[in-house]
Amino acid sequence: METVGLEAIERQFQRGLRWLRFSPEIEANYCREFAEHRIRRAPLWAVVGTVIYDLVFFGDATMVPDQLDALIFVRFAIFTPFAVLATALVLKWRSARNYDILSLAVVLLGGSLPMLVAMHSTSEHLFIYQTGNVATFLFLVVGLRPRFPAVLVGLVSLCAIHLTLCAQISSFDGISYQGLVTFYITISVFLALGAYFQEHADRMNYLNRIRATSLHQQLEIQSERDELTGLLNRRSLARVERELWTSDDNWSVFVVMLDIDRFKLFNDVHGHLDGDDCIRAVARAIVANSDARSTVFRFGGEEILILTPDLSCNEAAAMAERIRSSIETLAIPHRGLTPVGVVTASLGIAGGQTQEVSLQDLLCRADQALYDAKKLGRNRVSTASLTTLQRIS
Repeated sequence: METVGLEAIERQFQRGLRWLRFSPEIEANYCREFAEHRIRRAPLWAVVGTVIYDLVFFGDATMVPDQLDALIFVRFAIFTPFAVLATALVLKWRSARNYDILSLAVVLLGGSLPMLVAMHSTSEHLFIYQTGNVATFLFLVVGLRPRFPAVLVGLVSLCAIHLTLCAQISSFDGISYQGLVTFYITISVFLALGAYFQEHADRMNYLNRIRATSLHQQLEIQSERDELTGLLNRRSLARVERELWTSDDNWSVFVVMLDIDRFKLFNDVHGHLDGDDCIRAVARAIVANSDARSTVFRFGGEEILILTPDLSCNEAAAMAERIRSSIETLAIPHRGLTPVGVVTASLGIAGGQTQEVSLQDLLCRADQALYDAKKLGRNRVSTASLTTLQRIS
């Protein structure tokens, strides 16, 4: 199922479901789920419905024996193959529209065939026999359960076909026929209302379910994001670690640890609001200049971590230098420096193979490299173990 935005779901709740329709994006998802759910059960209903339909043969033999041969033909030679074909077609071309169309075709054919034959019978039991058509109404609404417009078309069509054929039977007097009209219209109205409210409940349940799913996904995303910068937080680092270190592949992974130079002094001089703006600007520069394979985390305070798999030593060093240069190029004034300068950052790099070194080891080595960069004068890139990095490049 494609993800639907929470805003679209909330707008749908506000609009309601008076006409049993969602907005186009939600309706498309609902129809796909509806089709899969109904079509999974189509073979079961095909078997059950066809067996029951054919077993009515015994009723044919008892109540309209004078038309038995014709009824055997329409049940076994026409309807049964058609039901099998309809099931095969809906299994091949899966869509809510196709399911609705084939459901209508099955019930309309199944309801009209016996009456087309039986209307020529002279049996005294013909009035009782025709009441069996109620099962077709029930099978449409309770068994097949297409969408409500199809249910409505099916009930109206079944009523029209059945009452038209019954009107041609000379043995039914006016009172009997009026009784049939009242009975079939009444049952159709009740079945239509039931189908409407059932689909309304189904759609509301679907809407509530996708809203709950969307809220859960949103909470998961928010729980892994730093509120200030939008970067991933330390909590998400464990997930990324599992993805890389539990893989069968022996990845070469580089960790770049970045710290904004003299940031505490920046906060003291400029204030925390400007400090927040500074961190956000630095974070944007890091994301813009990181490798496409990189994952960027706010590691804590002014520390930012870049984790990148499948890089060479030279590529990792070039990326770190690109990030360092882009931060300096931002030219964010730092009035705490003497003379006044701009905000810069120091970076430490560490790398290794996932099957040879743990993430914790890489973090420790990158942190040590960062310390070395600061000790050497800040605004520079330092590597934890040059010989190791050269070996895996």
